[in-house]
Amino acid sequence: MTPWTFLQQKLTQRIPAMLLLVLQSEGSSPGRQGFKMAVSADGGLQGSIGGGIMEHKLVEKARGMLQAGAAEITTLWQHHDKQHPADQSGMICSGSQQIAFVPLSKDDLPLLHGILEKGKTKWLFVSPQGLRLDTSDTEKTHLFYQDKNTWNYTEHLHNQPVVHIFGGGHVSLALSKLLHFLGFYIKVYDDREGLNTLEQNVFAHEKHHISYENLRENVQSAPDDFAVLMTMGYRQDKLLFRQLITREWFYLGMLGSKKKIETLQAELAGEGLGLEHWAKVSAPVGLPIHSKTPQEIAVSIAAEMIGRKNGGGEI
Repeated sequence: MTPWTFLQQKLTQRIPAMLLLVLQSEGSSPGRQGFKMAVSADGGLQGSIGGGIMEHKLVEKARGMLQAGAAEITTLWQHHDKQHPADQSGMICSGSQQIAFVPLSKDDLPLLHGILEKGKTKWLFVSPQGLRLDTSDTEKTHLFYQDKNTWNYTEHLHNQPVVHIFGGGHVSLALSKLLHFLGFYIKVYDDREGLNTLEQNVFAHEKHHISYENLRENVQSAPDDFAVLMTMGYRQDKLLFRQLITREWFYLGMLGSKKKIETLQAELAGEGLGLEHWAKVSAPVGLPIHSKTPQEIAVSIAAEMIGRKNGGGEI
């Protein structure tokens, strides 16, 4: 659950809630610009603005504001330095961050619905006057700050990343669990009926029993989606890869040994699919951390996906 879905849930239940948003950060502050946390009057919370004693203190402050019926947006600096003359966070990691406290009510539900709507590029605008959403193009995330009454924060809201996992075995289950925690929307596909690991997968948002023969009819994807190939065998991998490589993916990875990948590359080259098609494929998929168990393999794949998502360059 994200802070946005948490806020939507609480406000739908008519429980007062507040968004804590890091407007700007300096130095090695643990809370970076754009970090968010949601706090509700019934004691719930979701997200993080940097952790530690600072976060605990600010959560209590937010709860006190909710109990007092606060309606205005306020900001607060926190300095992670015991030598700073004011607004010390209680942490010693150095750096500073400015947090906005944004009270929300049921009247903000349409805005939250818009934020959570899939398929549209959106920008969030925050100022002392409130929150609003726009779909027009603008600059990347930035803050203009003059004083406590004159400032505005703009953030490009990215859609929830979507990952297609082909194969529903043990590694698929472990990867789904990890990616669910990391905020991905997960679709898992397998051609086997009654597969226990697929039935046990409560982390995938969608589970599909399909034929691998024709993905055109069975799988809908977008150019900014992730895909990971990890079927039960070589034949299925080859069948799927020939189809997946014809689509545009933000990230495409294939599970397997180097020997398996080399064999597949040689066979496909003989069928007219040259090595140039592998340029943007991570194969073998995952970071080289000598992983052995399904859980360790999942960590290596997820880490590589995060690096790609956060601008770590081509695979």
